[in-house]
Amino acid sequence: MSQQGGSKKTPNIEPSWLNEIGDEFDKPYMTDLRAFLVDEMKQYRVYPPGKEIFNAFWLTPFDQTRVVLLGQDPYHGAGQAHGLCFSVRRGVRTPPSLINIYQELQDDMGIDKPNHGELTAWAQQGVLMLNTTLTVRHRQPKSHAGKGWEIFTDRVIEVLNARRDNLVFVLWGAHAGKKSAMIDKGKHLIIRSAHPSPYSADRGFFGSKPFSRINAYLEEHGHAPVDWRL
Repeated sequence: MSQQGGSKKTPNIEPSWLNEIGDEFDKPYMTDLRAFLVDEMKQYRVYPPGKEIFNAFWLTPFDQTRVVLLGQDPYHGAGQAHGLCFSVRRGVRTPPSLINIYQELQDDMGIDKPNHGELTAWAQQGVLMLNTTLTVRHRQPKSHAGKGWEIFTDRVIEVLNARRDNLVFVLWGAHAGKKSAMIDKGKHLIIRSAHPSPYSADRGFFGSKPFSRINAYLEEHGHAPVDWRL
């Protein structure tokens, strides 16, 4: 989670983000979170691998972020999570929620469903794919909730809201939807719907057309649209 630099720990996070939220790593909650993770990793398999915990930040620098796609928890199966919400590496079976995302993408934009589940190409175009909790114990969903990650990721949302303009925040499901209270609706677009999970996708996710709505807003404000093809 961090690299040793002299007597001070320098977090392994992309420089533009470090400039905006680097002080978070010196706060007591982060010290407690580090200690918790060290202990967890001694006893359990933890996902994603340590070098990929901040993958979303490396792939989508602060000043290049245009869209914030908010998830809850990393995937908790072996080989799945790699630091981007909803995404899995190539060669890993596409999870059910992502299958539904692909279905809506096809219905909305006419884009054929990919034969893999890796969303890195979206992240590289300014889509910050952020889980509110950045780690999880093997086969135990939400096992790292309430340990400090939410304080950190709330700060990420607060900084983006305050210091950037005309972002699109995509909030799927009740958990993500609660973050709408943190976002200035006068300067950003919020897209809310049901979660793409098979348990809820037919209650408002399907037919919500998030991808075309994102691109319409970006173009309206002078930005290039996201190429959603994978």
